[in-house]
Amino acid sequence: MLSLAAYSGMFVFGIVMALLGAILPALAEQLRFAVSDIGTLFLIMNFAMLVCSLLLGLAMDRFGMKPPLGLGPLLVAAALVVIVRAQTFSDLFPAVALLGIGGGAVNGAANTLVADLHEDPLKKNAALNLVGVFFGLGALFLPFAIGALLARFSLATLLEAAALLCAAAGVYSLALRYPPPKQAHRLPVAEIPRFLRSPLVLIFAALLFFESGVEFTLGGFISTYFTRDMAVSSVSIASWILAGYWAAIIVSRILLSRIALGADPFRILLFCSIGACLGALVGAVAPGVAIATFGIWLTGWSLAGIYPAVLGIAGARFESHSGTVFGILFAIALLGGMIVPWVSGQIGATAGLRSVFVLVSGSFASIAALGRLGRSRC
Repeated sequence: MLSLAAYSGMFVFGIVMALLGAILPALAEQLRFAVSDIGTLFLIMNFAMLVCSLLLGLAMDRFGMKPPLGLGPLLVAAALVVIVRAQTFSDLFPAVALLGIGGGAVNGAANTLVADLHEDPLKKNAALNLVGVFFGLGALFLPFAIGALLARFSLATLLEAAALLCAAAGVYSLALRYPPPKQAHRLPVAEIPRFLRSPLVLIFAALLFFESGVEFTLGGFISTYFTRDMAVSSVSIASWILAGYWAAIIVSRILLSRIALGADPFRILLFCSIGACLGALVGAVAPGVAIATFGIWLTGWSLAGIYPAVLGIAGARFESHSGTVFGILFAIALLGGMIVPWVSGQIGATAGLRSVFVLVSGSFASIAALGRLGRSRC
């Protein structure tokens, strides 16, 4: 039952991650905003998610995981309703802030809960890949629905349906009983400086800075890349390509949930980051839609194992304070989620979105190097 709460929470977070990328081509026509404005939306959303994550780790160790897993999906549902009612670009600002708070809550709580439910490090890594499958299903939901159903239903109707699913996930999670908090009598604030001095925590934080940054960038810019730079005339076709990217992540994580039971997580991290680096580079230099699509799907397939591998290693190394350590990692990751998409929006507006995918490729190369450095510290 608790695993199902984590799965439903990650499904909601998948919706958050894919939402802007799926709806921005349609909203850009309706609300009349530019490519550079996309980075502003991600900046607001990820700043809200960052603030949430800074407080969340401490709060989970002190108060448990029921509040974020229950209330987070309800905030996401409210954000979807605000988007439906938006009349101007600025109307999206409170919506993306709610998305950030709700998404940050369910992401941190779901991953921490799954890590805590499995003591063996290899099983922990495998379980985190499996919960990542539900993240991928949530991320696939809106691009798939838009690609398949936009001709029959309005975007507002599809967003309202997604809001109902998110609300249902929140109500379900609120009805469950959870393990007692790890630090039930105090907020473990005094422990934070010790973890911030840990070389392994700092290395993983830097690694997730790049990983989260490029993951937000890819989810947000793929559809726009194909409609603007690759001359794909149909929003539905671009949505299908984006759906294929998320589907690649899902299938990859299903396989990795089995492979990780007997594989070195650092080796998984290395192979995944190199594969994603090559895929993004192919997407950047592709002469046509077909090759660009292959490169982007390869990127999704490869990056799928990075986040679970890092969280599996960190959860095993810092088991007694997993909420606090995960909170630090998520906060730095979301700093990357703020900065990299914003920078990408500025680059895309001036040099074209092909340049953005070159930036993404270089970020994955940095992830590979940081992974090797992390291995030397373990």
